[in-house]
Amino acid sequence: MNNAKIEINFYLNNKKQNLLVNPSDRVSKVLREDLGLMGTKIGCNAGDCGSCTILVNDEPVCACLMTVAKAEKKNIQTIEGLSLNGVSSLQKSFLKYGAAQCGICTPGLLVTATALLKKNSTPSKKEVEEALSGVLCRCTGYQKIITAIMNVNSEEEIEPVFHNAVGKRIPRIDGLKKVLGTEIYGADYWPEDSLYIKIVRSPYHRANFEFGNLKQWQLETEGLDIILTAKDIPGENKFGVIPNFADQPALAVSEARFKGEAVAIIAGTYNSIGNLNMDKFPINWEPSTESLSIKSSKDKNIDNIHSDRENNLLTVGKVISGDPETIINKSTFQVSGNLETSYVEHAYIEPEAGSAWMDHDTLVIQACTQAPIMDRDDTANILGLKKENVRIIPATAGGGFGSKLDVSIQPLLGLVTLKTKKPCRIVYTRNELMISTTKRHPSEMQASVSADKNGKVLSMIFDGDFNTGAYASWGPTVATRVPIHASGPYYTPNYKAVGNALHTNGPVSGAFRGFGVPQAAALQETLYDQLADICKIDQLEFRKINALKDGQKTVCGQELYGVGIYECLDALSETWKEGLERIKKFNEHSKFIKKGIGLGSCWYGCGNTALPNPATIKIGIDKFGQLFLHQGATDIGQGSNTVITQICADALGVSMETFNLIGPDTHLTPDCGKTSASRQTYITGKAAELSGKSMRSKILRLSNMGPDAVIEIKNQSIFVKHKEKEQRLELKDMIPDKDNYVLSSIETYDPPTIPLDENGQGKPYAVYGYGVQMAEIEVNKELGTIKVEKITAAHDLGRVINPLLAEGQIEGGIAQGLGLALMEEYIPDRTENLHDYLVPTIGDMPEIKSIFIEKPDPEGPMGAKGLGEHVLIPTTPAILNALRNCTGAIIKKLPALPHRVLEAISEANVDTRKN
Repeated sequence: MNNAKIEINFYLNNKKQNLLVNPSDRVSKVLREDLGLMGTKIGCNAGDCGSCTILVNDEPVCACLMTVAKAEKKNIQTIEGLSLNGVSSLQKSFLKYGAAQCGICTPGLLVTATALLKKNSTPSKKEVEEALSGVLCRCTGYQKIITAIMNVNSEEEIEPVFHNAVGKRIPRIDGLKKVLGTEIYGADYWPEDSLYIKIVRSPYHRANFEFGNLKQWQLETEGLDIILTAKDIPGENKFGVIPNFADQPALAVSEARFKGEAVAIIAGTYNSIGNLNMDKFPINWEPSTESLSIKSSKDKNIDNIHSDRENNLLTVGKVISGDPETIINKSTFQVSGNLETSYVEHAYIEPEAGSAWMDHDTLVIQACTQAPIMDRDDTANILGLKKENVRIIPATAGGGFGSKLDVSIQPLLGLVTLKTKKPCRIVYTRNELMISTTKRHPSEMQASVSADKNGKVLSMIFDGDFNTGAYASWGPTVATRVPIHASGPYYTPNYKAVGNALHTNGPVSGAFRGFGVPQAAALQETLYDQLADICKIDQLEFRKINALKDGQKTVCGQELYGVGIYECLDALSETWKEGLERIKKFNEHSKFIKKGIGLGSCWYGCGNTALPNPATIKIGIDKFGQLFLHQGATDIGQGSNTVITQICADALGVSMETFNLIGPDTHLTPDCGKTSASRQTYITGKAAELSGKSMRSKILRLSNMGPDAVIEIKNQSIFVKHKEKEQRLELKDMIPDKDNYVLSSIETYDPPTIPLDENGQGKPYAVYGYGVQMAEIEVNKELGTIKVEKITAAHDLGRVINPLLAEGQIEGGIAQGLGLALMEEYIPDRTENLHDYLVPTIGDMPEIKSIFIEKPDPEGPMGAKGLGEHVLIPTTPAILNALRNCTGAIIKKLPALPHRVLEAISEANVDTRKN
């Protein structure tokens, strides 16, 4: 490679630059590595995601596709340049309308939108979609981005909220850094002189391997500090999210069980690692017979992937109640079906990235994660360290959706720093990310449901095999959670559901928004539609007849209260009726283009399944009158930083603006558990409510004031007022504790669950959320293409803590549900980048209308329930049901790609719904 440098002259954010650089360097590399401008993000290095978009002479360009030589005499503007004269009106609009969630794509979106607005100050929706078509967002569903751009000139101001924050449309409190491009993600910070890391990975799905002379290769390669293999790991070379199933090595020892598995680490200077020629790296591979499908994993002629797991069976989950076999065989009205689903890639825009360094005797790792405490514990175990000698500082996460729950880079970073005594850093490539990180479980499912002549469901039998890949990861959770939820939110007196987690040599399947429930719901909800038709009952009315109600028992024998599924269905009644009439009229006069309307429902238990699931929140006031909230829940874009602060502020009775947020950081914040399973608003929110109430109680007791008193913290004092009476607590006179707080409270909340017995009976979750979505689609029967035109989504949140953020969760979840239904299919060896793996773009998204139902939960904080996982679940079945209602097509494998749609239409032969 030619490393000769030349001088390049250009303007950057209105300042002249004279740089001595390699002319073939990407502009994205020069901006970040040479100039320290971290606002330009790198998500793919291939021009597929658009996160690195900059303006070159006012035109949007992917900085990763432009060499710095082409910058000569150009005028370049980055996200940092948008706020040279203060926060721009567009940045303010993104904050106001909730257009930034995780924020990793926000710089690219803002820069691209700036170019549009310079040419057209009042763009239409279509013009916005066309302009932003090259920038991917995985969180928002794009609707709020479009709204923010189209309303950039709005003069309506956001009114500050001083008290009673719960229920208000409050912009996220961490949003400003996201829109300014100053937020610190995993790739945005590293100590000076950090080594750069490259991971050697298996190119085979299954292979034995051995190393040659690594020392000699290192000596012959300039700029390398160290090469590490499994034998260099000082602790236990094993990790897993569920301790009893931990089976994955940080570095494989002698056998790689999936393509992309890490086998060695190379660390050296940034340039040496970037220029490495791996063709002669001393490793010998011996590929062996691989198993990539559920069918092949059951083949007794193929060796078990793990010697101690017969027939490649990891675990089995089941729920049994009543006598389903007898009842279903006697039922007049019954329907059966099967569905296969594929691997689905999380496709967050931020690749795994982070850095590590030593702080005296403490190993510090700053990286993207959803589970800092779990990272700390697994990393300490692998590296043979005490937990207190490992500190995890979560960088802001650029999306996660479940995949950043599993340990990935943390022990590898730590190992390099421990062995070299030097700081180090790593950033995955997009291909590396896609082959090595977890996926949604592929599944093969069969189910039968029966009902009586009045449409009441009598029984259901479900059986599902789930491909958990080479290692356990979240396979046990999926196998357990699916049988609990496979009935849907309906009363089902006779029920049997079995979930099997099976090993293959495919990618490791982990957590992905719903833990297997979206797959199961896609089958169950489509069968419900078919059964409603057999019973000659309207599909929405059929769901109303069977919807769980307060006081009824679930398939696990759990008596529920605060059940809002009926109210969600009822909220769509008029829209459903109107839609049926409208599409009937359209279809009468259209032969090849058909419009369809369909329903999908969901329920979802919040938190861990029948396991301890605590969260702890600490708040403190120092002698200067500063109020601190120690909040250890990672905010991956869903808004927990804001929502938990809202809850705590109202519980304490002070303004949100009073709080200073600390965390998450394993040395500074208590354990709030993992950001997964829609648990943070409910569980950490409950801990925040308890901690706020505890602090309020202490203040009222010290001031001898009643429960209705108003608390205000200012001027190094706490003022407590009620009517004409006022007390003043002088903070400077109080004695501080070891944390320098003169007043503090720390409270823990753990949901009251009951372990499941051998038949899955018990209390798996204390709180559930509910929802129903109605999809309106257009189908081209000749091409097999489906365009989703509108989704109306009614979700029961118990209490809507923040409507703005809740809408964002619904819209983003629908986008991922649409992808699951229509386009997303990860195929090993074929779709290992964001060009071949398709995710919904801004042009794919329908109009979305959100309807909030508030049926308070008796256990949730201020009645609140979770939302994040739930919103994806109903989207896919609603689309599939709309397809069947207008074409008769029953999809047997997801996603419903055009060739599968055409095949299903052909099999249906005639419409089940006569026009």
